[in-house]
Amino acid sequence: MCGRFAITLPNDAMARAFAAQPANDLPEGPRYNICPTQPVAVVTSRDGARHLGAMRWGLIPHWYKSPTDGPLLINARAETLAQKPAFAEAARKRRCLIPASGFFEWTKDAAGQRLPWFIAPRAGGMLAFAGVWQDWVQGDQRHVSCAIVTCAANDAMAQIHHRMPVIVPPEDWPLWLGEAGHGAARLMRAAPEEALRWHRVDRAVNSNRVEGPELIDPLD
Repeated sequence: MCGRFAITLPNDAMARAFAAQPANDLPEGPRYNICPTQPVAVVTSRDGARHLGAMRWGLIPHWYKSPTDGPLLINARAETLAQKPAFAEAARKRRCLIPASGFFEWTKDAAGQRLPWFIAPRAGGMLAFAGVWQDWVQGDQRHVSCAIVTCAANDAMAQIHHRMPVIVPPEDWPLWLGEAGHGAARLMRAAPEEALRWHRVDRAVNSNRVEGPELIDPLD
């Protein structure tokens, strides 16, 4: 599961990191509480070049009559990605990378209160989530949308949540984007335990209406 994440890098820095051409519609950052249905920066590879553009987080299958015609598909399970009708064609033809500085997961205390954690690269820098995308058109409406691919968590992460985003290391970006032939399925696995660190953060992030760098600060 991945239901919230943050990206603190400027758009031009993301474009340089991925050697991608940035679009003019990218949301301005930094963003510390990205929520489903909001626009997110997404890397695709088309016509021999990489592009960094905005997509709606929450994939809209082509058969939906409206963006809210069915379940909100923010995540796609790696185990069934190639079989699910909403994702199967995208898994073959429309894979993407979604940059993030880190993501949030929640545990519960004895009273049932949701306690947020921020998970980030142990060495600093940026993560690239594996994603799939879809171009949805109905009449004069058009949405380009995406979902984050998730897998079973590694043993350390499983202490917080049993699922985690598939994180693609830089050396495998060409394979996931379809630039390096076949075999992308082997990338759909949990990141090594030593790759990530995490800390508790304030419960303010539980609201989708709050923003600001304090949302990823460790609790005292």
